[in-house]
Amino acid sequence: MKRRDFLQLAGAAVAACGAHAAEAPTEVERYRQARRFADLPFGRIAYVERGTGGAALFLHGAPLNGFQWRGALDRLSPYRRCIAPDFMGLGYSQIPERQSVAPAAQVAMLGALLDALHVDRADIVASDSGGAVAQLFLARYPGRVRTMLLTDCDTEPNSPPPMIKPVLDMANAGTLADDTAKWLTDKNLARSTFGAAVYHDPAILTDDVIAYYVSPMVSTPLRRKQYHDFHKALAPNPLAGIEATLRRSMVPVRMVWGSKDTIFPVADAAYLDRIFPRSLGVRQVPEGKLFFQEEFPDVIAEEALRLWRAS
Repeated sequence: MKRRDFLQLAGAAVAACGAHAAEAPTEVERYRQARRFADLPFGRIAYVERGTGGAALFLHGAPLNGFQWRGALDRLSPYRRCIAPDFMGLGYSQIPERQSVAPAAQVAMLGALLDALHVDRADIVASDSGGAVAQLFLARYPGRVRTMLLTDCDTEPNSPPPMIKPVLDMANAGTLADDTAKWLTDKNLARSTFGAAVYHDPAILTDDVIAYYVSPMVSTPLRRKQYHDFHKALAPNPLAGIEATLRRSMVPVRMVWGSKDTIFPVADAAYLDRIFPRSLGVRQVPEGKLFFQEEFPDVIAEEALRLWRAS
């Protein structure tokens, strides 16, 4: 082959690779394409599923959705059938107007979702308000939980945490959705306020990530109301009286906690470590804030595998 022909072919190959890279779907697009819906008595529940084998159920925080767990799903799907639903009132789940979005209703929805997916038992991985739902799920369906990995989340003595009172006040006043919607037109506002409070590096909230989280919750008057209702249902304390039940649980539990979380301090992890009879202890993430799970998915994967192998 002549040198000129070789260079032309090489140039064409490089151009083709560049075009392919430019067309590669983004992280958000890949997750959106993987989204499915389960038609349940509660509504159309959005979820993403990856992997095969024993099931693992990933429960997100607010105002996020299952996308919070994308990194963990990538790493753990070779070991489990990973299922990440969107809670009612958040994310892309579509529910009727009169459907409750209170934590107890979320628990019932998850039970129905697992039934629809033919899952008898699951390992639960949870964050934030999803951790409260995880504890309630364990109390209601103790035989359906194989293990539980709890990251920064509510506990009975700290639910709802005092630092989210302004958010609950806005929900009760009907202004929370308007305030959140501002993030769609001012992404830097989202990063400098919400992002700075709950991420070590708010830059993880790229423009398309912010849009994926916020858009469904403020898309219609009904969705705005349900977003408010989700937060209003966090008070009074949905975990009141649950400690006695958790003290009797024989489910292996592990806590992974952000050391710099000011909403759920490490003392909350220590409390859970004391009350669960089969606690496997606490791991602190030195730079972690509330939603460190997105920034440090390797830690989640490492601790989940350790817990699953020890159980």
